[in-house]
Amino acid sequence: MAARREEVLCVRRAEVFPDGAWHGFVGEGLERCQRVIREQSFFLPRGQVEDDSTYQQIIPYCVFRHGDHYFLTRRLKASSEKRLRQQYSLGVGGHINRTDLAGGDPITDGMRREWAEEVVYEGRSEAELLGLLNDDSSPVSKVHLGVVFLIDGDSPDIAIRETDKLSGELLTLEDMRIHYLAMESWSQMVYDRLLSERVEEGGSGLRVQRQAPEPDAV
Repeated sequence: MAARREEVLCVRRAEVFPDGAWHGFVGEGLERCQRVIREQSFFLPRGQVEDDSTYQQIIPYCVFRHGDHYFLTRRLKASSEKRLRQQYSLGVGGHINRTDLAGGDPITDGMRREWAEEVVYEGRSEAELLGLLNDDSSPVSKVHLGVVFLIDGDSPDIAIRETDKLSGELLTLEDMRIHYLAMESWSQMVYDRLLSERVEEGGSGLRVQRQAPEPDAV
């Protein structure tokens, strides 16, 4: 009940997709969508929008990479999202709340907070905005808009905080292929993107650099 009363950052679907919704992963022309999120977003109770596709809930989605290994997680039986239990995910993230506005940017501040809440990581890292995800194929995904960040880290020492809800391990894209059919749809899209383009370090996009370990930043 508390989760449904939680207020989450939303945008009107018509504002994000003025010419009709695209499907899948989009890595080009991100400026307009970022501007809509920053300038035309608002908060609504999560319970009000969970089943209402006239709104898109904004979800920072962080994909961790160390060398050629990526952090793959699996939702366990204790996961709060019943519809996604036992599925694999290439990203960690969640909703943006009012407290994420304190720093002035709901996108990057929400990403930092979600990253710090979900994982334990003491190395240096750099975050790059890869693109946006939209998927209308399931009840969960159709009311969310994913903002995907690639987190490049210099250390493999990463761990899940809530081990009763998630498990995780570092795998190459080739090694995690056996889990592809059990991945969430968003993760399948990200996987396909990473596999086909082998995202190069230093690509275009919003970059958030970290010089030293901090508990509340990427």
